[in-house]
Amino acid sequence: MPDRPPDHPDFLAAYAAAAGSTRPVRAKADSGSLALAVEGYLKSDVFLVGLKEGTRSARRPMLDEIRERYGHGRVIDLRTKHIEADLMRFTGHARNNHLKAWRGFGKWLAVTYKIADPTTGARKAPVAQSDGHPPWSETEVETFRAYWPIDTPERLAFEVIFWTGARISDAVRLGHGNVDRDGWIVFRQQKTGGEVAIPFNRTLPDFAECMKEDLGYLHAALNARKDKHMTWMTTAHGKSRSVKAAGQWFAAKARSAGVCGRSAHGLRKSRARALAEAEGTSAQIGAWTGHESLSEIERYIRNFNKRKVLSSTKTEQKVPTQLAKVPNLQ
Repeated sequence: MPDRPPDHPDFLAAYAAAAGSTRPVRAKADSGSLALAVEGYLKSDVFLVGLKEGTRSARRPMLDEIRERYGHGRVIDLRTKHIEADLMRFTGHARNNHLKAWRGFGKWLAVTYKIADPTTGARKAPVAQSDGHPPWSETEVETFRAYWPIDTPERLAFEVIFWTGARISDAVRLGHGNVDRDGWIVFRQQKTGGEVAIPFNRTLPDFAECMKEDLGYLHAALNARKDKHMTWMTTAHGKSRSVKAAGQWFAAKARSAGVCGRSAHGLRKSRARALAEAEGTSAQIGAWTGHESLSEIERYIRNFNKRKVLSSTKTEQKVPTQLAKVPNLQ
């Protein structure tokens, strides 16, 4: 065994190895230490109640790492320079995500330990502006549908995500248990906690009448299933797909169909844009997709096909003109 005190990390690691354990052994946290503070924060209502499940899952490993690396330090000695030094290990979005974890922890420390928030001066990393996951084009949607038959899990996953516009974290949990007696698909979002209701076994709202075909594809895929389970998106063994694996699995199936660089989240954007092109109001789009602010909706429908909106009527009319060509408003 190393010549270290019994509560030293090196001694504990060697002890665990000698005992044949692969799990790290933690020393009992000292009063006033960062290790004890992290333990307290992870058990607090601020963390357990104030943060959504997805946020907690993402931040817990970061906080565990803070405890492992800096647990011996004292809360009263923690300064912005220490946090900045820790963040130097990361760049871009990774740095900013770790900064969010530190900031949540820092605010709790300030209230609980009556100290100045040590994260106040920590700086975000500059990141390139991006529209994120690109939406699918109509051609890409048709390509995927042509490649994957209606009775395949791949096709069912596509139709579920495309019709609902749900995040993958919500789509993997959907099943017939989410369909209420009035024919709505109803669920509470993992990310925001907000409730979403989407027409399923009921008359579509007027603005969504043009989407009957998409809903028909979803019903056809559900009816074509060989085995029926509690959730619609399942593995070959009938188990519900995990959130972490589902996104990568779906992107791989899209590539197999010849649709590269497209994701499940891109389908969410495609549904939002389709709703905008069908002249759905911001309130109607938000009710369908679960977006809670106008700015979020506008970001999702940016660059939607304006020509469709300006030319649509109850019965589509194409009025020829020789005076000028219709400008490309896309």
